Amino acid sequence: MTRKLALPVTLIVTAIAALATGDQLSQNQSADPESFDIEPPLLKQNLSAEPSSAPPAPEGDVARLEIQLERAKRNAAGAERLCKIGVLAKVEVEQRLLKVVRCESDLANAQLARAKEEVAALKSRVAVGESIKDELEAAKAALAQLMEAAQNAAAKRERAELDAAEANLRRQQKLLHLGSAQKSDVTRAEQKLAELKAQKN
Repeated sequence: MTRKLALPVTLIVTAIAALATGDQLSQNQSADPESFDIEPPLLKQNLSAEPSSAPPAPEGDVARLEIQLERAKRNAAGAERLCKIGVLAKVEVEQRLLKVVRCESDLANAQLARAKEEVAALKSRVAVGESIKDELEAAKAALAQLMEAAQNAAAKRERAELDAAEANLRRQQKLLHLGSAQKSDVTRAEQKLAELKAQKN
C-alpha cells in the first residue's frame, strides 16, 4: 500500500519542485534578462573595418595602411604554393592578390592626401612671410610624384578588380554548367562585372 502511495506523492513533489524552479528562473530572467546570455569573446576579425566618425590623422592612417599592406603581402606570398598542394582554393589566392593591390592603392591615396596637406601648410607659411621656398618646391615635386603613383595604383586596382570579376563570372558559368551553381550566382557575377565596366568608362 505504501508503494502505491509513494509513486503519486513523488510525482507531486517533483512537479512542485519543477514549478518552483521555473518560477525562480522567470524571476531571475525578468530581473536581469542578460544574466544567462553567453557573450562570445570579441575577436579582431569581427571588428568593423568601417572608419570611425572622426577622420584619422594622416600620419596614423598612412602607418596603418602600410601595416595592412605588409600583412596582405605576407598572406599572398605563399598562397600560390598552398593552392598547388591543395590547402587553398584558387579563389582564395585571387582574393589575397586582389587585397594586396587594393592596399597598395589605398596607401598611395593616403600618401597623396598627406603630401597635399604638407604643401598647403608650406604655402600658408610662405604667405605669412617665412622664407621656405626651397622646401615648398621640394614638397611640390614630391606631390607630383605621389600623384602619378596614386594614378598608377588606381589604374592597377581597376584592372585587377575587372580581371577578378571576369574570372568570377567564368567560374560561376562553369559551375552552373556542372550543376553546382544557381542562375542567380551567374547573374550576380554579370552585374558586378557590368558595374565595374561602367565605372571604368
